[in-house]
Formats: sequence, C-alpha cells, structure tokens
Amino acid sequence: MSLTGKQRRHLRALGHELAPVAQVGKGGVSAAVIAAVDRALADHELVKIKLLESLDVDREAAAGLLATGTRAEVAQILGRTVLLYRPDPDEPRIKLPKAARTDVNRD
Repeated sequence: MSLTGKQRRHLRALGHELAPVAQVGKGGVSAAVIAAVDRALADHELVKIKLLESLDVDREAAAGLLATGTRAEVAQILGRTVLLYRPDPDEPRIKLPKAARTDVNRD
C-alpha cells in the first residue's frame, strides 16, 4: 500500500494532536520497540513515535526500520517525530481520501 499526497496530508492533520506512544533512543529500533509500536498500531491505526537525540541512526533509517518491522506506512517525518499509519485489516477506523483517478484517454 502506498499513500498519495492527499492521503498523507489527511493523516498529518489527524496526527497533529496525537501524543507520542513510544520513544526510540540509545537502544535503537529493537524488537521490543517494534512490538510496542505494532501493538499501538493495532489499537489506533495512526501513531506518533519520538526519536530521541541519543539515537545512533538517522531519522529516515529509523522510520524505515519501524515501518518495515510493523508493516506500516510512514505518513510523516518531522524533526525527531515519526508518524506511522497501518489500517485495521477488518474494520479501518480512519477513512482516507480516495486516490485521484488517472484517465489516460482524457479529451
């Protein structure tokens, strides 16, 4: 699943008011952190993670590791904060805007 720009903007707006559910620091993106974020995504679909200054890897790499480990999409990386989104497979609670249709035969 790949998010469109419109969908990312919608998720960023929803995520603005969220508090971080996890912090990643000196220990890095460990299995325990991935498990905690995975549980939070199952409960909320959209979560914010704070990357502490003591983190040894850069923020894009940490966001990629978190997204890969939780099968989620990175909606935003802003400063040291990452916003992840993974819809509930059975009953998605967050309604995303439809992706724009691309008509090839427009006249």
